[in-house]
Amino acid sequence: MIQKGETYIIGEIGQNHNGSVDIAKLIVDLVCRPVKEDVFNLDLKPINAVKLTKRDLNEELSASQMNRIYDTPNSFGRTYGEHRAFLEFSDEEHLEVYKYAKGKGLDFVETLCAKGCLSLLKLFTPDYLKVASRDLTNLPLLAAMAETKIPIILSTGMAGKKELDEALDVITRYHSDITILHCVSQYPTQPDNLNLNTILYLKENYPQYRIGFSDHTIGISAPVVAVGMGAEVIEKHITIDRHMKGTDQAGSLGPDGVSRMVRDIRICEKWLGTKDLYIDKSVAGSKVKLERSIATLHDMKVGDIIKEDDLHMLSPGDGFKWDQLNEVVGKKLLVDIPKNEVIYPNMLG
Repeated sequence: MIQKGETYIIGEIGQNHNGSVDIAKLIVDLVCRPVKEDVFNLDLKPINAVKLTKRDLNEELSASQMNRIYDTPNSFGRTYGEHRAFLEFSDEEHLEVYKYAKGKGLDFVETLCAKGCLSLLKLFTPDYLKVASRDLTNLPLLAAMAETKIPIILSTGMAGKKELDEALDVITRYHSDITILHCVSQYPTQPDNLNLNTILYLKENYPQYRIGFSDHTIGISAPVVAVGMGAEVIEKHITIDRHMKGTDQAGSLGPDGVSRMVRDIRICEKWLGTKDLYIDKSVAGSKVKLERSIATLHDMKVGDIIKEDDLHMLSPGDGFKWDQLNEVVGKKLLVDIPKNEVIYPNMLG
């Protein structure tokens, strides 16, 4: 489950399984792979959860749209309806993938696209239910999902404040365990359209909910930036092969991309630290080596009285700082000090 202080990463399988439970399990295996950072030899926590999508084809599209010819390189059927049917898992197949993921220690998220899809809840209980961007205005579906009391994750990819507020009003009649994901439903999302500052807006205006980011950009930078802006949940499409047949494959992360994204998000968590300004213990050696101390500007002799004009600043930083000038100026030298040498307390009378 989502923990404070840790980014909850969801690997979205979506339809990248191409209708095959075996491929779905291979994607689960990909998610479970260890993630390392090589320079500092860090073992990092992998993805937290995987997500499948469940459709009820009786509640999907109009009859004319389901029967239209779907003749594309990514088609799995003659009509769009046949294509969708090929990609759709049965409730029992969802259960099989659920058990496999849970056996690997992963959480399981289900996107439900119709009230009829709640039938799979008779077989198992996902850790979270996801509302797709297109269904944020499907208020009867939201009510049916919320009534289960299973925590809900919302994507805002097609919504403004009005739509989001109406959705929240329906769900909170039943519970308030809600996560809101900033999202742009453009595949892939163009840079000028991403507007990651929406994350800050959501955190400011909906502080009672977890705020995250569902990403449809190319690459891994946007999720890492989102984490830096306070996103607590990241969702990203993943696949075992970006060159496989399927409309979402090319826009998903393959094995290397998954590892790099998780690595960078987990490192980003460490980067963020605490809201404070302090001298970290790790820089102590550099501070001594590189900072500057009060030093002689020219050769000086025993008995000389030090004036400010005799001084400038040189490394290392283990001597007097300039804000300690009054501890040096006016003092008598106990030893000779050559030009360009740091002055230390034992040299002063």
